[in-house]
Amino acid sequence: MVWTWRYEKADGSVVTPGGGQEEFAGQGDAETWIGETWKQLAEDGVDTAVLLEDGNKVYAMSLHEA
Repeated sequence: MVWTWRYEKADGSVVTPGGGQEEFAGQGDAETWIGETWKQLAEDGVDTAVLLEDGNKVYAMSLHEA
């Protein structure tokens, strides 16, 4: 299984981050990584991060503080 993040703007269009696509061996690794980088992604124009397992959506979350 490969875990990845897809990044989207508020209108649902996909954003490609400058660092490229990260791949993770497990959900926990992917979630730890997003926890460490979400602020930078938000500054780069990402509104929503979508967690994918082998290309299938697991969940989406906003990168805006409540």
